[in-house]
Amino acid sequence: MITEEYKFYSAKNDRAFKEVYLKEKNRNMLKDLLEKVLEVRISKIKLRPTEKLENNIHIKGKRLDALLDTNVGKIGIEVNSENKSYIHPRNMSYICNEYASHTLIGEEYNEETMIIQINFTYGLSKNEPAKKEYYIQDEKGSKFVRNFKIIEINMEYYLNLWYDFQKKGINKTLIEENQIIIMLGLEREDLKELSKEYEKVREFMSEIERVNENPEFRVYMTEEEDKRKIFNSEMREARETGLREGKEEGIKEGIKEGIKEGIAERNIEIAKAMLSKNMDLNEISEITNLSIDEINSLQ
Repeated sequence: MITEEYKFYSAKNDRAFKEVYLKEKNRNMLKDLLEKVLEVRISKIKLRPTEKLENNIHIKGKRLDALLDTNVGKIGIEVNSENKSYIHPRNMSYICNEYASHTLIGEEYNEETMIIQINFTYGLSKNEPAKKEYYIQDEKGSKFVRNFKIIEINMEYYLNLWYDFQKKGINKTLIEENQIIIMLGLEREDLKELSKEYEKVREFMSEIERVNENPEFRVYMTEEEDKRKIFNSEMREARETGLREGKEEGIKEGIKEGIKEGIAERNIEIAKAMLSKNMDLNEISEITNLSIDEINSLQ
């Protein structure tokens, strides 16, 4: 079991989420979750396994997490369980790539597979709707294409159900109905409490603890967090340098330049690491915003 001195990575963490739900043995757990969110019946799931826990920089592959056969047709799924400032534009780029790859298959453009991205989003107001659906459509609701959708699950709404139940003892029926969504956002102690009553939560808790106990996962997360902290530190130093070096009338410009230099240096470090893994130059360029010529000059 996990000892208390170790950080517990809940399913709020995208990598921990995928290490649980994109495993063959947990196919039924994923089925339960997707049927709850999509409100469909799933007859078949084809999983696309996560990338191996082997490099320091987390590079997201451009492919769906799962393909589903359902009572309403085929559905391609990309699931994300974190909320940061860059998530929406980044995830939009992923889902557009997936839409292109599936639509272009064959000799004609088709809309046979519904491409859906599900975002379990934290940080929204608990008073916002529990679920939003986004389409590409005009002001009258006429869809540009019929097989593209983004679903956003407001995790604060579901967590608030749990905290209201804990503090006031209300909404127990809603807890039971939504347990498989609520459990995704709970830390270890709350997860223990919820698991006392529900078998599906106990099954999930067992799996998320298994992930946390995996030495490769902990090394991976430690290195990824270290990269993020280094980047944040470099950004802070860049801002401070810009402040120190900027004259009174040019402080704003100094901040801008400092940030720009910090980002540029970080992008070069990332590009070098990706080159060492023999990654595609176009993908490196897309992630780092460096030109192909600039990337080639680093080799």
